[in-house]
Amino acid sequence: MDFRTEFTPLTVQPQEIEEKSFQIIAEELGEHSFTAEQFPVVQRVIHASADFELGRSLLFHPDAIRAGVEAIRSGKPVVADVQMVQVGISKQRLAQFGSQVHVYISDPDVIEEAKRLNTTRAIVSMRKAAREADGAIFAIGNAPTALLELIRLVKEGLARPGLIIGLPVGFVSAAESKAELAKLDVPFITNVGRKGGSTVTVAAVNALALLAARS
Repeated sequence: MDFRTEFTPLTVQPQEIEEKSFQIIAEELGEHSFTAEQFPVVQRVIHASADFELGRSLLFHPDAIRAGVEAIRSGKPVVADVQMVQVGISKQRLAQFGSQVHVYISDPDVIEEAKRLNTTRAIVSMRKAAREADGAIFAIGNAPTALLELIRLVKEGLARPGLIIGLPVGFVSAAESKAELAKLDVPFITNVGRKGGSTVTVAAVNALALLAARS
């Protein structure tokens, strides 16, 4: 290969690039068991990560897509576990339905309470979110401890999320927290294993917002 040859992209138009990317994803993914409603989320997760293994590992509660779309169209908030997730979510798409993104992990009262209890801010932030964001979409891409605490709150009847998107990445408790989420009888989107992260969590939320706008 002659590396001196100048590379010319097939297209420089953003919409064409995205459409071509989705076409490649569909072709390379091949046969799958995802429903027509779930597949746009899978596509965007793969598009954000270039990771087909991660895409194939996604798990959906049967009511996940419906619950997520209804939550957005009803103006329910999205609760992010960290600012990185909050920043990536399309505020404009949510705003047309009156929905906003909240993140509590850096709130002064959360920081103070975490110090007092000698626990993590992620855990305390989920407790605050459960009180203030009934019916919200919880988008957790970074902190397995946040997901585990949210699961506990759901089991104890202290949290009533509309949808839980639990895709934290990591080596400590990430896979385990997602396995626990998959046992809940509440709408969820998660995956099997250690992979995940803020970027793919954002992709899942934005995919739901697009579906809400098209419904």
